[in-house]
Amino acid sequence: MTRIRITRAAAAAVLACSLALPAGVATAAAGPDTSAPSGTARPQSQPVRAAALPTPTGPYAVGSSVVPLVDRSRTDPWVPTADGRALMVTLHYPAARSGGGRPAPYATREEARLLAAQLGPGVSGDLLARTRTHSRTDVRPAPGRRPLVLLSPGFGVSRWTLTHLAEDLASRGYVVASVDHAYESYGISLPGGRTLTCVACTALDEGGVHAGVVTATRAADMRYVLDRLTGPRPAWRYADAIDASRVGMAGHSIGGASAATAMVADPRVDAGVNMDGAFWEDLPVEGLRGRPFMMLGTHDETHLPGGTDTSWDRTWAALDGWKRWITVAGSEHFTFSDGPVIARHFGLPQSPLPTERAVAVTRTYVAAFFDRHLRGLPRPVLDGPSAENPEVHFQRP
Repeated sequence: MTRIRITRAAAAAVLACSLALPAGVATAAAGPDTSAPSGTARPQSQPVRAAALPTPTGPYAVGSSVVPLVDRSRTDPWVPTADGRALMVTLHYPAARSGGGRPAPYATREEARLLAAQLGPGVSGDLLARTRTHSRTDVRPAPGRRPLVLLSPGFGVSRWTLTHLAEDLASRGYVVASVDHAYESYGISLPGGRTLTCVACTALDEGGVHAGVVTATRAADMRYVLDRLTGPRPAWRYADAIDASRVGMAGHSIGGASAATAMVADPRVDAGVNMDGAFWEDLPVEGLRGRPFMMLGTHDETHLPGGTDTSWDRTWAALDGWKRWITVAGSEHFTFSDGPVIARHFGLPQSPLPTERAVAVTRTYVAAFFDRHLRGLPRPVLDGPSAENPEVHFQRP
């Protein structure tokens, strides 16, 4: 399996230190520590057109806004001399109508170039940046107040690697805030043309920094994002569309582990999903105070009960509310992101699970979870195995 070039401790830092985009480019290995890097494969042929993300499945058109934030009440753990903690947030939301606005970009050229360089010489950063989305910039939201879902990406990758899920949730009636965390990605473009690179990767590689610093920092990031989206004088012009009494969080890899940390730290987060991430901190005795949590991961020696990532067994025992442990046969670490779409487009190695199924399973179970716990809607797909989703297995350790 082809994997991205990454530093040793950075690779160990996040059930996968998520430094690659495609599902076939990085896979979770034994325990919370992930596999060591290997070389990258050159695709046999180069695409000449940009990829298109899968069409959202909900009834709403999708709007998109980018909101830059800086929390000057905190010192950035990776660059203490920085002027506060910088965050880039993309809001996807149900739009009033399909017309108006411009097509929302997938990524900046510099962000895509920096990640493409890790995927190998056969991946064009320009084409990656021009991946076609299904949202329009800054169009008016549909009437009504909506539940808010926070999304946190894997370590090393950016918020836009979760775009297909964000757009789909928005099309189903959610406001979705995808967050980039300063210095934890190969490239985060800030207003004015400045780009932050992955200082945290180097810090982890040099030792002396535990990956729990990442989850704790991201929990604080999400608290600040919630404050700025739902508090007085909100940073987003359409913040009235958010129902602050219904908030969930999901993330991929260490972003998923951070969902649990954020719930412990902030009672405003009502429900959480970890997509294939190792938990770097044990839940405290009080756990999540009865709030629902779902673990969605690979169906292999890593994330089956008793698997090499022992943090899932420990966390499962500590969860004290509604909970599900779901594994997906044929999946790999990046199955739960835009990875399968990008891997297929650029001819990179792919997981056994077909791209269409990877997208459908991720969307179906994440949306069903939030439908049930933020909207009170019955979702039988969460009750056990179904013929419609034969790849999905419910673990009951």
